[in-house]
Amino acid sequence: MAQAKLGLALFGLGSAFFAVKSAVFIVDAGESAVVFDRFRGVLPHHYGEGINFVIPILQTPYTYDIRIRPREISTRSGTKDQQQVNIKLRVLHRPIVEKLPWLFETYGMDYDERILPSIGNEILKAVVAQFNAEELITKRELVSLKIRQIMEVRARTDYGMVLDDISLMDVKFSQEFMHAVEMKQVAQQEAERYKYVVDKNEQEKQAAIVRAEGEAEAASLISKALTKAGNGLIMLRRIEAAREIAKRLSESGNVTYVPKGANVLLSTEGGGSSTSFFSRKADPTPPMSGPIPGRR
Repeated sequence: MAQAKLGLALFGLGSAFFAVKSAVFIVDAGESAVVFDRFRGVLPHHYGEGINFVIPILQTPYTYDIRIRPREISTRSGTKDQQQVNIKLRVLHRPIVEKLPWLFETYGMDYDERILPSIGNEILKAVVAQFNAEELITKRELVSLKIRQIMEVRARTDYGMVLDDISLMDVKFSQEFMHAVEMKQVAQQEAERYKYVVDKNEQEKQAAIVRAEGEAEAASLISKALTKAGNGLIMLRRIEAAREIAKRLSESGNVTYVPKGANVLLSTEGGGSSTSFFSRKADPTPPMSGPIPGRR
């Protein structure tokens, strides 16, 4: 009898422990739970962090991670000018806790796998079709902003989700388009170079015109001065030129001045040989004309 009572007691304790364990579930930090009731279906409220209770066997809890999580969405779309582009989008998302019962009932535990690719591809294709291929590069911030605005409103109002950040990670065009862009850049650089050459030639032309006008004006002034002063201006220019030549010769060590009308002996030595030069004073008596006396 004692053993039977002990067995019943152990069975009762085990049943009680199992019932308590089945009736209690713990929600960790950053999580929230919904409960499915076998008679009423998904209960309309969520369960927060801490210890919560359910009816064993009749009710089953399901826990959701409500922290921010990243997800990447890739799609291939056509631009306004019929260019194919591959776009990769990065989204930081989290569920609205009040919408968790509806999300569980409608989409299940993997709601983000079902919702984000659907609305992401749809919105990406719609926005990309509004821009040319070149604008996707030059107006990337505007494209990202439009995608974010549309996706945030759509996700919150239609799917009970909050999108904390949306950014364009990568935009890739076809090889043909990239080659065409490269050729266009080369053509633009060539055009800029030719424009520079044309501008340079135009500037040189203007400079030549100004120089010619200046020379013509100078010639006109010189002509007027000659008409007014006669040969005086020419003599002045000769004196100035002679003064400049004399100054340069005086600064040179290879020039020697010989006095006029004097007998001078110059000697230069170098390389084992010497050379002498004799300068004789000119006879001031003029030569005689006619036959020489004493000769027939």
